[in-house]
Amino acid sequence: MRQELLSLPKGLAEEVSKNLVMVARLIDEEPEQAYAYSRIALRLASRVAAVREAAGFAAYATQKYSEALAEFRAAKRMTGSVELWPVMADCERGLGRPERALAMAGEPEVQKLDKAGQVEMRLVAAGARRDQGQLEAAIVTLQSPELASSSVQPWTARLRYAYADALLAAGREDEAREWFGKTLEADKDGATDASDRLAELDGVEFVDASIDLSDLAEDQDQDDDRNDDEDDEDDEDAAEIAAAERASDVAEYYDEDDEEYEPLEQSAAGADVEDDKA
Repeated sequence: MRQELLSLPKGLAEEVSKNLVMVARLIDEEPEQAYAYSRIALRLASRVAAVREAAGFAAYATQKYSEALAEFRAAKRMTGSVELWPVMADCERGLGRPERALAMAGEPEVQKLDKAGQVEMRLVAAGARRDQGQLEAAIVTLQSPELASSSVQPWTARLRYAYADALLAAGREDEAREWFGKTLEADKDGATDASDRLAELDGVEFVDASIDLSDLAEDQDQDDDRNDDEDDEDDEDAAEIAAAERASDVAEYYDEDDEEYEPLEQSAAGADVEDDKA
């Protein structure tokens, strides 16, 4: 890449390089942002193969398969390399054309790939078989010396995982469990979720026991507020009941049916009732 950028004026080369660095940094976690940086680099240096390739991978990461395929083809024309052949075939799958991906798997370009590229092409071909509902054919496609090998290579975990997943899809659960276990042995970096798949097969359920303390505090505050409101309401009810009882006492003391009853404008008991109301 550096050699290709040297063909550009110094200032332009630095600007393009900065954008390509951002593409590489963001493509896994923030693919949309990576894509935006790739478009800037592409606008600045569309005749640089490394730029076309980076733009292709950024488009691929955001599932813009048609655009990615166009960029990969351009990069391939510029370099003459077949390195991008597997990902180009996978773009065909993404576009809903698994038959084209399978046709590419049979092209002479595959024989020019290194071992990693050939394994990648096998994975794409198996995926295309599954796209067509050919599960057994997908399983057979993945059966290879690389799968049977006990040595662990960069592609081993992915290859074993794809095989286990295909076996499970075909209803061969015991074999799938075995190969998810083998995947776990090779997957030192945790690139796959083989451990979760194994737990699923064994009927193990994981419960998230973590507690969000901020949520807990917020719930406690809400409970306290509700308790305070209830206490205030209880106080008000008690005051009203007491006032009503005293008013009732006054009413009983001054019986209108009593011949000696004389309404009073203000009595001591009446004053107490008024004070309670106030």
